[in-house]
Amino acid sequence: MTIELRHLRAFLAIVEEGTITRAAARLHTGQPALSRTLRQLENHLGTRLIDRSTHHLELTAAGRTFRDRAAAALAAVDTALDPRTLSALPLRLGHPWAALGDHTIPLLRRWDEAHPDVPLELRRIDDRTAGLTRGKVDVALLRGDLTDLGLATELLLEEERVAVVPADSDLADRSTLTLADLATWPVALNTVAGTTTLELWPPTARPRTTIEVTNTDEWLTAIAVGRAVGISTSATPRLHTHPMIAYRPLTDAPPVPLVLAWHRGTPAHPAIPALIRLTRELLAER
Repeated sequence: MTIELRHLRAFLAIVEEGTITRAAARLHTGQPALSRTLRQLENHLGTRLIDRSTHHLELTAAGRTFRDRAAAALAAVDTALDPRTLSALPLRLGHPWAALGDHTIPLLRRWDEAHPDVPLELRRIDDRTAGLTRGKVDVALLRGDLTDLGLATELLLEEERVAVVPADSDLADRSTLTLADLATWPVALNTVAGTTTLELWPPTARPRTTIEVTNTDEWLTAIAVGRAVGISTSATPRLHTHPMIAYRPLTDAPPVPLVLAWHRGTPAHPAIPALIRLTRELLAER
C-alpha cells in the first residue's frame, strides 16, 4: 500500500502521547482506526515500531530510528508548504510555558537588532516539545528530561523550583516551603508539558489528591482560586504575576534543566547556532 503523511502523523502522535487512546483524541479519530493506521505503517516497513505488550507503549529500536526520520520528513513538508517561507525563512522558537523567563523580551529585542533579516517567531504550543516533534517550530525552549525524544539539546541553565500557592493560604505566610508542606494540599499537575510529577515526593509521603490540567492558564487558575498548590521553576514568577498567587522557594526539590532543543541528524535551520550564541551571551550577563 501507499504510505501517506497521515501514517507519519499518526505514528508521531502515538509516540508523543504515550497511548493510542490519547493520540486518537488529539487527532480527532477513533482508537481502532488509529491502530489500523499504525499496523499499515509497520506492515509497509516490515517491522514492529511500537511494543504494545506493556501498559505504557514503548518504542522498539526500529521505532526510535524511524521517529527521527518521520519527524524530519513532516517538518520538511510543513516548511515546504508554508507560504511564508517563500519570502523569508523565520526561525520559529517554541515553548510550552515560561519561555526564557524574564530574559525572553531582551532575547527577542537583541535578535531583531543582530538579525533583522531572519524573523524570530516566539510560539507557545501546549505540548511536551512545544510543537518541535510535529514540525511546528524549528527549535524549542524546553524543561526537564528529554532523553527519550531523540532530540539534540544545548543546556542553558538549571532553574530552582518554587512552590506556587494561593496568596490567601497559610502557606503564603511562610518564607520557604518544602515538599512535605505541599503534600497536604491537592497538587495541580500539567500533564501535557509540566515538569512536576508525584515521583518528586518520597513514595510514602506523596499528595493524596491531584488536579490534572493541560496548560499554564488552567494551572494558574486552579491555584489562584484555592483548589490546589503547584510547583514550577524560578522563571514562572517573572512572567506570571497574579494577586491571588504567591511564589515561595522550595528548599528540598532538585533544579530543572532548561535546554534549547532541535532535531538531531536532520537539516536544521541555519540560524540555530546564532540563537544559541546569543542566548548564552544574554544569560552570562545575569
